[in-house]
Amino acid sequence: MTDGDDRVDWLELKPEGLFCAPGAFYIDPLQPVAHAVITHGHSDHARPNHTHVTATPETLAIMHLRMGEGRAGHTRQPLHYGQVISVGDVQLWLAPAGHVLGSAQVVMEYRGQRAVVSGDYKRAPDPTCVPFEVVPCDLFVTEATFGLPVFRLPDPAHEIGKLLHDVRLFPERTHVVGCYALGKCQRLIALLRNAGYHDPLWLHGALLPMCRLYESLGISLGELRSATVAQKAEMRGGIVLAPPSAIADRWARRLPDPVVCLASGWMHVRQRAKARGVELPLVISDHADWDALLETCRATGAKEIWVTHGREDALIYALGKMQIHGRALRLIGYEDEDEDVPEGGPA
Repeated sequence: MTDGDDRVDWLELKPEGLFCAPGAFYIDPLQPVAHAVITHGHSDHARPNHTHVTATPETLAIMHLRMGEGRAGHTRQPLHYGQVISVGDVQLWLAPAGHVLGSAQVVMEYRGQRAVVSGDYKRAPDPTCVPFEVVPCDLFVTEATFGLPVFRLPDPAHEIGKLLHDVRLFPERTHVVGCYALGKCQRLIALLRNAGYHDPLWLHGALLPMCRLYESLGISLGELRSATVAQKAEMRGGIVLAPPSAIADRWARRLPDPVVCLASGWMHVRQRAKARGVELPLVISDHADWDALLETCRATGAKEIWVTHGREDALIYALGKMQIHGRALRLIGYEDEDEDVPEGGPA
């Protein structure tokens, strides 16, 4: 790494996305390209039809499941965490991001400088993926999904405790929890198991394939049953997981007296929960909150930080007070699929 005086000038923003010129590859490109390095499997970062894709083995498996044969890269290069390869004149490796299974930060070294692109990440514990690893660097490209001081999120175990308390309080009702298929669903299951809930969990059919993939990759989730084909009486008093789009439609109304829940960092905003008709909001996020964003930026030692898809202004202002140069990298097209972002950003 340099002494921090020289700016990294070999990463540039193009219409396709963030481009590493000396390596001739894009990171999470928005359009099909010759070589894409993918941070994780959410559809706003992992897009189809690239010629060559480099990613962790888990992310490649997730892309194959979601996109089908031939669309997850015509050729695919699995790269394990810490495994260094040369791409053009760049030394490239991947470090854990702690977001979902297989999620990675992209680490690049070129001419004595090191740049790290975080992708999406979180610092809170997650039994279903490898924890985030701080990588010292000259340039850090960070997300800022929850880049406002109001977003100081509670311990996920506390939120799971709220859910289990409500289940005990209303044993005749069915609790249906909205969550996304990749990452949030499996994390909720693991958190419930860690909290001592070992009853069968009922899953909407759209969530089962990703859970089966997680299990095939070594993540134990306990007994899972299909809620789509179950009899109504079987699910009384149980916990049902479903996509957020299903918890308020007629699919959920077939459940016995459902308590509508939604697991998302946006549930920190009471108006958002009320607008969605959520009876029991669960503030559980797979992104770093405000304090974690600041701590991570500080820990990297980077003198230059680029901020992507989120509330950049507040974070850049806070970074300036820490004597760190911040820049808004306005990448259009990242919708934070796993957090059900409201139109126009946070409410």
